[in-house]
Amino acid sequence: VEITFVHSKSQAGKPVVSVHHDCLDLTDLKFSNKLNKNIDILFLCLGHGESKKWLLANNHKLSAKTKIIDLSQDFRHIKSATSQKRKFIYGLPELSKKQIQKADNIANPGCFATCIQLGLLPLAANKKILTDIHISATTGSTGAGQSLSETSHFSWRQNNISPYKVFEHQHLKEIGQTINQLQPNINPDLYFVPYRGAFTRGILATIYLESNLSEKQAIEMYKDYYKNHLFVHIAPFNVDLKQVVNTNNCFLQIMKKGEQLVIISAIDNLLKGAAGQAVQNMNLMFGIDEATGLKLKPSAF
Repeated sequence: VEITFVHSKSQAGKPVVSVHHDCLDLTDLKFSNKLNKNIDILFLCLGHGESKKWLLANNHKLSAKTKIIDLSQDFRHIKSATSQKRKFIYGLPELSKKQIQKADNIANPGCFATCIQLGLLPLAANKKILTDIHISATTGSTGAGQSLSETSHFSWRQNNISPYKVFEHQHLKEIGQTINQLQPNINPDLYFVPYRGAFTRGILATIYLESNLSEKQAIEMYKDYYKNHLFVHIAPFNVDLKQVVNTNNCFLQIMKKGEQLVIISAIDNLLKGAAGQAVQNMNLMFGIDEATGLKLKPSAF
């Protein structure tokens, strides 16, 4: 894979390394405010609501053969998945690998949505979601983007934790859509409490619901569902964030406590929850080995 241009209106003409200092001696590219039509794939990394506007204004400048992976939420929902002649496939490989392999345009899933869906897919696929679902999940400060605000500033985050968007997070719509796709005759309530954590990267989610499965049955079901998926692992130990940060992995821990099936799910929100999953989708779209560029080790243990 060769990166041929990096588009930016605000940084046009500047060397990429002048903004991304970690790329020192890795690239001589400069930011450009012009589109290169001779590309196989374009990653759109705009804010929510901006990708749709950009595509309406610029789609005619792209080759019809250019594929797109969009990292905003603009095309993730079935009702908004088409823009002009471009139809976007929801890009969760563990849900839709075959469709992704044939797709021309991908809507990359949200970070919370990825973490939580990976914890629920085997249940929905086996029609085992029979009750409402309770979720609490904590994300690092990078989940808030690059722009500073009171709640993303280090001095506020340090030694602190707080909930936000209780029961109304925007990723709930993606999660509900997937459950309904796999298990059409049920529409469970999703009681999701997201938290801002005092760390930089990663999401750790605790998901629980009533289930008639034993712990052993649930673990076997999860192992069977994910046996052909490289990046999801059923852990025989207590899961924590350091095991997955700086990787494209999702670690799942399955427990049965009384009548409740408990699933712990952990990912790196910047990799499996965003850029890593986008690269995974690109690999699938072009017939490249799925793990290419993604064989990464955790940064700490």
